[in-house]
Amino acid sequence: MSRKTVSIMVPCYNEEENVEAIASAIVTQMEALPQYDYELLFIDNCSTDHTRDLIRAICSQNPRIRAIFNVKNFGQFNSPYYGLIHTSGDCAISICADFQDPVEMIPVFLQYWEEGYQIVCGIKTSSKENRLMYKLRGLYYKMIKKYSAVDQIEQFTGFGLYDRSFLEVLRKLEDPTPFIRGIVAELGGRRKEVPYEQPKRRAGKTHNNFYTLYDAAMLSITSYTKAGMRLAVFLGAGVSVISMLVGIYYLVMKLIYWERFNAGQAPLLIITLFMFSIILVFLGFLGEYIASINQRVMHRPLVVEEERINFPEEEEKKEHE
Repeated sequence: MSRKTVSIMVPCYNEEENVEAIASAIVTQMEALPQYDYELLFIDNCSTDHTRDLIRAICSQNPRIRAIFNVKNFGQFNSPYYGLIHTSGDCAISICADFQDPVEMIPVFLQYWEEGYQIVCGIKTSSKENRLMYKLRGLYYKMIKKYSAVDQIEQFTGFGLYDRSFLEVLRKLEDPTPFIRGIVAELGGRRKEVPYEQPKRRAGKTHNNFYTLYDAAMLSITSYTKAGMRLAVFLGAGVSVISMLVGIYYLVMKLIYWERFNAGQAPLLIITLFMFSIILVFLGFLGEYIASINQRVMHRPLVVEEERINFPEEEEKKEHE
């Protein structure tokens, strides 16, 4: 009986300090599991350092290591998703290049997969990263879980194992802005959640910043919750009632104390500015939803490839041409 093939997919961007080490660590893990064949797929999101040169050298030394180079940076969601759906194994494991996803979890994931789980999720129970950021992420996950129509998975970054049957679901989605964490919660089959402690980044600088974190938050909110729009309705109704009551109060006070009661301009200005600030905030929310819809209806490709390395089917095509 032929051995099962395990695909390991590693998305990377400017990881010249880590790609060789992560490749070596993954190969060591897989060679310690002789019952499996394996492939290692790097998908590079248009790195501007020497990451690509190092990946080319790694691929030249091991035909089981493959690479896809994107023509430009297509963002933190599209590139890993594209990498997953272009693996060829019986299952695929997504793991980051910076060692914050422990490679030692690979045998654990495979053990649960063999027990029949279609998806095995790595769940962060603690982290050696910045404590404040970990707490803020925890609050974000709880908020999304509370207001989402789908039971979201807390502290799940996408690090995990996906069976071929689920990968086929991903291939058929044709979603130009995929949010893998939400898709797993919404469409995934039998799932096992495995706790782990997230270590510090091995080397290099994190590519997360306020914009990327905000982008992730807005994608999850616009994809899986109606909270923003409903909050606008409820808050708008509440402020309208308060404004009406304040208006009635001022009218009554003026009628009773016509000569002595002087309302002045301050209350009017404060209420006006408050109302405009609320309107602007929820116009921004509405814009996020519209932008999300716009991206989905354009049906643009997830990524555009520049180069592939060690894909046998591509080499066969070139020979026939």
